[in-house]
Amino acid sequence: MDEVSSWGKYPKVKGELKTVRTKEEAVEKVLQLNHWIPRGLARSYGDSSLAAEMLLGVALNRFISFDVQEGILTCEAGVSFTEIIDVFVPLGWFLPVTPGTKFITVGGAIASDVHGKNHHLEGSFSRHLISFELLIPSGEILFCSREQNFDVFNATTGGMGLTGFILQATFRLKKIETAYISQESSIAKNLDDVFKQFEAGMKSTYSVAWIDCMTGGKNTGRSILLKGEHARLAELKEPGARQHPLQIANKVKFNIPFEFPDFALNALTFRTMNFLYYNKEPNSVKNSIKAFDPYFYPLDSINNWNRAYGKRGFTQYQLVLPPDKSFDGLLQILAKIHSAKMGTFVTVLKYFGKQPEGLISFPMEGYTLALDFPVSDSLFPFLNQLDEIVLKAGGRLYLSKDSRMSPEMFRAGYPGLSAFLEVKNRLDPSGKIQSAQSKRLL
Repeated sequence: MDEVSSWGKYPKVKGELKTVRTKEEAVEKVLQLNHWIPRGLARSYGDSSLAAEMLLGVALNRFISFDVQEGILTCEAGVSFTEIIDVFVPLGWFLPVTPGTKFITVGGAIASDVHGKNHHLEGSFSRHLISFELLIPSGEILFCSREQNFDVFNATTGGMGLTGFILQATFRLKKIETAYISQESSIAKNLDDVFKQFEAGMKSTYSVAWIDCMTGGKNTGRSILLKGEHARLAELKEPGARQHPLQIANKVKFNIPFEFPDFALNALTFRTMNFLYYNKEPNSVKNSIKAFDPYFYPLDSINNWNRAYGKRGFTQYQLVLPPDKSFDGLLQILAKIHSAKMGTFVTVLKYFGKQPEGLISFPMEGYTLALDFPVSDSLFPFLNQLDEIVLKAGGRLYLSKDSRMSPEMFRAGYPGLSAFLEVKNRLDPSGKIQSAQSKRLL
């Protein structure tokens, strides 16, 4: 057995990776395995894709069909977002929803029901999903859509792989004119200011704010807000961009070759990084045209960036609070982070719209905040304090980022859990599909 972890490098478990390359091989493996969980490119942060046996689907990565009129793509579930971008952006199509990394599989996107900077207008990935094939422990393959096996469809989107192994999927891409983003960046002086800017910019397709969480007092929540639209051809000024508007630029990548020592990650380091990042932006509104990659995937330009958090790894604490509780709740959370000197540099704020899909899908209407924390002896007791704020406000945490949530917090945050378990237990009566996370929470 190997020692395996996900992107956060915490926790680590002993387990076996079982690769499948064909649908037939997947059926054979599922009938043989005892306790397993599907696994893609392992970009979930915690223990949701860790188990004694992990069914690795990245070799199921073939495109099956594409409707050039409607932008409807059918592909195997191991196809990555990177592969979709490389093939379809030059043809004038983009992902309908994408998280902050393109190094995920289609199957993983469904299991996590990923969201992006456009959720307030265009929802999560499940909204654009038409159908998928799901292999369940009996060896049966179910076709799932809004018209057929909808209860399974709704349990699988955001279901963290616990309903079965996704073999292939059909979903819509988005038509684009260029491979560029028209970006507007602005400074927000505090949390109240960034909330007002978010609310004034709800018609923008994409919006996200980076928050300096190391500053307190009247500057608590000071931010840089980035709004974006897919640039139209007429907006491109540079001759090279106008001549090849859908060409994907060659990307220069940096690499972190080793794990940083723990002493490098301290309050002073994070305070300095936050200060420098915030002050690099001009005080006025700035408009620019940039390639889509740095807008959607800024951290993808750094190979192995998770090594910066040291050998102990890190966890991302991502929460969502209802609209009427968001401001007070986030103000309390930011104040606690500042007073406890719990450093973080990746602090991202977005707004979610309504979320009709997914029994245990994470998004619900309100503000969502994501924070990366290096693992330390004091971290988890501190996060328990944040849990109390989130629970009191009627919020919840994202399963794809979680590595330490309590069962009580999970049950309180996900009212669709009973309906989800009803479907799961029907599909998997022997409880063969289980992850380290599901054993902890269920």
